[in-house]
Amino acid sequence: MAKTILIVDDSASMRQLIAFALKDAGYDVVAAVDGKDALGKLNGTKVDMVVTDLNMPNMDGITLIKQLRSSPANKFTPVVMLTTESQETRKQEGKQAGASGWLVKPFRPEELIQVIKKFVR
Repeated sequence: MAKTILIVDDSASMRQLIAFALKDAGYDVVAAVDGKDALGKLNGTKVDMVVTDLNMPNMDGITLIKQLRSSPANKFTPVVMLTTESQETRKQEGKQAGASGWLVKPFRPEELIQVIKKFVR
């Protein structure tokens, strides 16, 4: 059975790019436009991993991770930040919130798949 990955990004082109790479690698994809949308789509839906942007309107990636970590259903779901931010302070903030990993845009689709394979078997 295919593993389901939730992708969260306010950029439609980025969501398409990520979804294409993941579907190509055999994953099912659920897409959300920001943290609030992601939480709504997660309500009762089991995902195997979350890939989220950092900077988004309504609810950013850090807040989303904190919300996921406070929910028993998603407390241990791997979450990778996918962002243009490469500053160490932002990475630390992500780690403290509970991010499992960090990938800087622009990225190659195979890099993303390698990171996902580390967390989702």
